[in-house]
Amino acid sequence: MLQGQAAVDQLLELLDLKQVDAATFQGESPQTGAQRVFGGQVAGQALVAAGRTVDPSRHVHSLHGYFVRPGDPTVPITFHVEQIRDGRSFSVRRSTARQHGRTIFFMSASFQVPEEGLDHQEPAPVGVPEPEDVPTILHWADRYPERMAMFKASPRSVDVRYVGVPGWVPPGDRDAEPLQRVWMRLDGKLPDDPLIHACALTYASDMSLLDAVLSTHGEVWGPGGVIGASLDHALWFHRPFRADEWFLYDSSSPSASGARGLAGGRMFTREGRHIASAVQEGLLRRIGG
Repeated sequence: MLQGQAAVDQLLELLDLKQVDAATFQGESPQTGAQRVFGGQVAGQALVAAGRTVDPSRHVHSLHGYFVRPGDPTVPITFHVEQIRDGRSFSVRRSTARQHGRTIFFMSASFQVPEEGLDHQEPAPVGVPEPEDVPTILHWADRYPERMAMFKASPRSVDVRYVGVPGWVPPGDRDAEPLQRVWMRLDGKLPDDPLIHACALTYASDMSLLDAVLSTHGEVWGPGGVIGASLDHALWFHRPFRADEWFLYDSSSPSASGARGLAGGRMFTREGRHIASAVQEGLLRRIGG
């Protein structure tokens, strides 16, 4: 299994899109045997494409995306960027990902010139164990090897540490919890470019958010549990950060109905700075054992 800096370098290669023309870019997917492209990957790549058409002095502050069709990991993804507006303070872009002549994902993203203004935040959660005191994902993989075979075959560019029990354990091994908390960081060094850190955080933000819906019910992914897919994803960036430093993903689910679940998450640095917020709705269907 590729991990550490080697896995991060591979992610950076995925985010380093090939520029076809002023508004068109092309990206690849890792060949891991997965049946569809990971949603965080296509979202991160779409943001790279959008960001490359914006003055670097303007930083992304929000994005809103819809997952329309499963992506095919065996063929390149073409990203087309539409320049919606360039104002004095904000730039807005629409980034559309296509394969086989059809849209698989589209995103609107807004970029802002840095400004000073009002500043407040809700306090970070207290009493949360430090990431060094939380089991690694490899601990869970060793405990449940039959549930984590695909994980072991995939590159591990993000160090993910669940404060509680992850959603990939067998049915009955996870108690219902209203909150899900996960420590994350890119498992290697990233360049200093703020756009790269925003794209890496976008990638990571799709990795566990829907787990919060299942956690509310003590449910799990896979045989005997639930199968799901991301439907849409929204992310707001509040303060400067580095995605290769630890951040706490504090998530919960306010509602689930109609085979869909809604989850929201706040991201805090170890020092308690609120750096980003995410909201995602996903399709959740029960499957047999």
